[in-house]
Amino acid sequence: MATYKTQIQWGGPDAPWHDDAELVIEIKNRKSVVPSSGTPPTGTQVSWSSSEGNGSITFFNDANSFIGSAQFPGEGPVGYRGQLK
Repeated sequence: MATYKTQIQWGGPDAPWHDDAELVIEIKNRKSVVPSSGTPPTGTQVSWSSSEGNGSITFFNDANSFIGSAQFPGEGPVGYRGQLK
């Protein structure tokens, strides 16, 4: 399981970033994509979609960071990034 401090950005690529809720992620099936005691490999891409929102992110910098986009109910799409806690 990996926990990331996240930020969102709206208004274009030069707009400021704003703190958002933590992202806690663990994904496993036959093998761990995001293991319970670690982080995903660099380049791992994760997408989700539910009634609570959707997003798509890619991990880099030895999974210490991710970048992507997200959209939450009643809101437009935003830039989405995070740093490993």
